Amino acid sequence: MLDVLIIGAGPVGLACALETQRRGLKVAIIEKGALVNSLVGYPTNMEFFSTPELLEIGGYPFPTAHYKPLREDALDYYQRVARDEKLDIRLHEKVLSLSGEQGNFIISTNKGEIPTRNVVVATGFYDLPNPLGVPGEDLSHVSHYYKEPYQHVMQNVVVIGAKNSSAKAALQMTRAGAKVTLLVRGAAISDSVKYWIRPDLVNRIAEGRITAHFNTTITTITPEAVEVLTPEGPLTIPTDFVYALTGYHPDEALLGRLGVEPDPADEARAPLFDPATHQTTRPGLFVAGTVCGGRATSRWFIENGRHHAQLIAAHLAGVTV
Repeated sequence: MLDVLIIGAGPVGLACALETQRRGLKVAIIEKGALVNSLVGYPTNMEFFSTPELLEIGGYPFPTAHYKPLREDALDYYQRVARDEKLDIRLHEKVLSLSGEQGNFIISTNKGEIPTRNVVVATGFYDLPNPLGVPGEDLSHVSHYYKEPYQHVMQNVVVIGAKNSSAKAALQMTRAGAKVTLLVRGAAISDSVKYWIRPDLVNRIAEGRITAHFNTTITTITPEAVEVLTPEGPLTIPTDFVYALTGYHPDEALLGRLGVEPDPADEARAPLFDPATHQTTRPGLFVAGTVCGGRATSRWFIENGRHHAQLIAAHLAGVTV
């Protein structure tokens, strides 16, 4: 039987495995996709906002030629750490439910059952996009994930949203030769957009290279256009591709099946847990990383989520930190 099963093979899940294994516990990680699956889905050559040392886990240096690492740097780094630590990682296996109690849990997956004494949930949030809730959102030319600009050369592209992901996608596709229209629900580009990105986007809008509509809501997406309501009235925007980059949220259905209770006083539905140990209201069940913020996905990042691993491992090993 395992001492700890960690759900999620992202950076924080890997950090949890490192810290608990180093304390002599028998640990495995289960992941429904690839190793660091969220990073695999990030845009090609995406630049992290953090410097390398803030992304390091387990004391392993993060070598990179860039001041801020690229997605590909991180993919190489985390797989090397996992390999060097000889972590037991079970990829492409989906968790379905959790039964039993601390000391005698059974995790059911699409491939069988795994007995374990404790469970750590480090599932992040990137797999479930926030829906627009409009007709046509499920059409094949609509995506909640942006990868790279090159297929959109000389195409009409609508980008929905006004934060970092939308800003970077709009700028990249514009420079690659796409005709980009940005649709923003608010009155302006979000102040949360990074300080070196926001002026670039604002200037491209001002010079007319990117068309932007503010205080605008989407009513319908068709195969040829996006129908919107602007302050001046209804508008039809011809488009070949639509990127609805409106954010993501944790898998609340899975959290519920595992027994993670949301905080009723928190609008973001963050899990109830002890901040000293990260144990939830279900003994033996812990949460780590961005999932701790619920729908407030900017509360936790790799940089501060790494510390959760130390708290959980120390508690499980009977050590006070």
